[in-house]
Amino acid sequence: MGFYSEKLVDPKIYDRIMKSANFCEADRVPIWDYMDNRYALEHFAPGETDLLKANVRVYHGLGIDLCRGFGESFSQEQNGQGTQAGCVETLVSGQTRWETKHAVRTMEDLKAFDFQPPPIDYYQNSWLPWLKTCQEAFAPKTMFVPCIGCGFHASYSVMGLETFSTAIYDAPEALQRLLDNRCEEHVRYAQVAGEAKACPLCMVGDDIAYKGRLMFSPAFLRRTFIPMLRRVCDALHAHGVKVMFHSDGNVMEILDDMIEAGIDGLNPIEPIAGMDIALLKKKYHGKLILLGNVDCSQVLPLGTKEQVIEAVKNCIRDASAGGGHFIGSSSEVTPSTPLENILAFYRTVHEFGRYPINLL
Repeated sequence: MGFYSEKLVDPKIYDRIMKSANFCEADRVPIWDYMDNRYALEHFAPGETDLLKANVRVYHGLGIDLCRGFGESFSQEQNGQGTQAGCVETLVSGQTRWETKHAVRTMEDLKAFDFQPPPIDYYQNSWLPWLKTCQEAFAPKTMFVPCIGCGFHASYSVMGLETFSTAIYDAPEALQRLLDNRCEEHVRYAQVAGEAKACPLCMVGDDIAYKGRLMFSPAFLRRTFIPMLRRVCDALHAHGVKVMFHSDGNVMEILDDMIEAGIDGLNPIEPIAGMDIALLKKKYHGKLILLGNVDCSQVLPLGTKEQVIEAVKNCIRDASAGGGHFIGSSSEVTPSTPLENILAFYRTVHEFGRYPINLL
């Protein structure tokens, strides 16, 4: 039995994605991205009030081949309105909040905090139908890729980074219990997605780095995060699913550890954080799929159209030859990105991202 996505996605687009994922060239470099932009919604889906339907029109209009979801896409006037944001969060994530953010504020709170993963039927009866609804909505022009984590980010989001950092030293056993249980939560997501043959790719997202360096010491991450990542990778690999790992920032200090743990791809490869996609291409081609890299913090929102075009061409030149590259932003197309730059970005990929690559 093939993957569910294969039944939905246009064969030419599916072939484009899978050839690149296996380090071969198809017709052009696939486009992977995450949209969170009101200007794009108003351009491609004027008057559409259903956020899912509106974003489908955006992704199809821009020719985006695969995605991990979409943002709230509020106008600046709406941004930050709690009740509306809460409603959209349920739609966007497909996941129930099982605890209040920053519910843990002290070491005693942490020791008393008994998070248990939801029962397996939650994933099967709630999350999986939501995932398939999105996959069907984005078909046939865009592959909707499941997005989970390994439980590390989910653990520190319960308490915030300051309390989490204190717990490393003052409550290590309680912290490890939380990490283990949150990892089990995401292993179950992985098992359900894999068993359902939902998609040949899965994004595993856990932010572990700032611009320029890791959030935590390599030793701590190797002791905690890496085994968690390995568990999720193993659960997905058991069903033939490739793992696209996401972390903002500079992860070079432990990238080899993450590859050994089982990741098949890396996103978003932030250039402003010191992530050099040309270096990664040279060192890891055939071992690591590269996703993203067009700067979304300076060039896309603040640059000229000409600067955007040049950044896209440079990215294609550095990473696309020989497959193994899904081009996209260095995380997401943010609310502040002007429409002119968005259109220039994707038009340039469609024009210059065709194989064989020739940008001379």
